[in-house]
Amino acid sequence: MPEFIARRILAAVPVLLMVAVIVFLVLRLTPGDPAVMVAGDNASPEQLVAIRHAMGLDQPILSQLLVWLKRMATGDFGTSLISGLPVKDMILDRLGPTLSLSLCTVVFAIVVAIPVGVFAAWQQGRLADRIVMSGSVAGFSVPVFIVGYVLILLFARWMHLLPVQGYQPISDGLTGFAKRLVLPTLSLSAPYIALIARIVRTSVIEVMNEDYIRTARAKGLTELAVLMKHALRNAAVPIITIIGVSIAMLISGVVVIESVFNIPGLGRLVLEAVLARDYVVIQTLILLFSSMYVLINLGVDVLYAVFDPRVRY
Repeated sequence: MPEFIARRILAAVPVLLMVAVIVFLVLRLTPGDPAVMVAGDNASPEQLVAIRHAMGLDQPILSQLLVWLKRMATGDFGTSLISGLPVKDMILDRLGPTLSLSLCTVVFAIVVAIPVGVFAAWQQGRLADRIVMSGSVAGFSVPVFIVGYVLILLFARWMHLLPVQGYQPISDGLTGFAKRLVLPTLSLSAPYIALIARIVRTSVIEVMNEDYIRTARAKGLTELAVLMKHALRNAAVPIITIIGVSIAMLISGVVVIESVFNIPGLGRLVLEAVLARDYVVIQTLILLFSSMYVLINLGVDVLYAVFDPRVRY
């Protein structure tokens, strides 16, 4: 197992390096001059030359790339072109809300989707199965911002049960923290519950016809024990895959939901940086999200090896 993990980590290193290079080159090739963004439209040519020199933009592109990679490796993410604040501090200030929302969404989606998917597989072809599958299609088809606005209308505007927007750290009180995360979590988790439940149902149905399932039933095990101890475990690999994909897909959903509910997280920071064309912040966030995506895939590979030892070889 340690050798398998080491191989996967070594395989992830060149992927991260390639992602960093692509992010750097794409942002350098986009229209716009960072020096103009810093100095303003009324800056003189001499001022623009001086700013480009100070930012290293007058150096060859390869030299800029090497300097940038070295800074990224040491944790120096540069300074925002708009606010003048260190990008590292900006990310740390916004990290808490995003982690809270993402963690609540993942846990809630898994806790709801897996039992629902197993129940649908158990009720295959019956009315309950059709209801679950119809709901999964609707949940995956409706955009998360539409779900968010509907939930705001129901629970905030009409019932006055939950706050419309904002974020409260857990250190300021668990009740306020939970209330402000209920609607964003429900909105963001809807498509992932639908997707995971559908895959769980399909995977469990596939293994229900295997010989070891019939043997378990012949031993007198209850249907619940057969489903949870035998069918679900042997269907774990595709379920883990879709959970990993869902976690990676959270990146795009977080940007939308944080904007809808005015949550000051990394998603909002991405939107603000794009609108301001603050390419220093943008490239750091893209690299951060890409690294998270690679690490999630690495975690999924490790879980494969845990549930199916044959993958290690």
